[in-house]
Amino acid sequence: MTKHTKNTMSLRARLLTGTVAAAALGAGTFGAISANAAEPAQAPAAVTADTTHPRDLRQSTHLTIDAATRAARAALDAAESENQRVTVAVVDRDGNTVVTLRGDGAGPQSYESAVRKAFTAVSWNAPTSELVKRLESAPNLKDIPGTLFLAGGAPVAAKGAPIAGIGVAGAPSGALDEQFARAGVAALTR
Repeated sequence: MTKHTKNTMSLRARLLTGTVAAAALGAGTFGAISANAAEPAQAPAAVTADTTHPRDLRQSTHLTIDAATRAARAALDAAESENQRVTVAVVDRDGNTVVTLRGDGAGPQSYESAVRKAFTAVSWNAPTSELVKRLESAPNLKDIPGTLFLAGGAPVAAKGAPIAGIGVAGAPSGALDEQFARAGVAALTR
């Protein structure tokens, strides 16, 4: 055999081997894809045994979005019936905003004030008008982030524990704001 023939054969052999390998690889990949498509993926095994003792658990109560919306709407309606332009916020027990309704013509500062009043009311499970009085003996309370010690916040409680707060801001007095917030709380008991 000549050197040229030997290299040609070697090249042909290499091409043939590469083609066979590519075909085998392709068939294997196609087979794996087909098998995966035909069989649904199995979810990881779930832990089915209860590993937590009941004494280590605590149930908590939360307002539904419907209840929070109903309360906010009642507070806003009470304000609008007296021609007041306010914003109403409802926060959950952790201070997360659930619903905010900004009435027509409410001032830009009213949004944040309503949220902060709601947070303050739920944090201490007390109307913010009562909490304002506590500042006389503990003036540093006002330094707690997210709070606002002005009348206009009312807590929502279930079984004596706070579960939400309603804050209203924008009326010319905190007493009016709080009156509207209490209307929101009252809507939850109807």
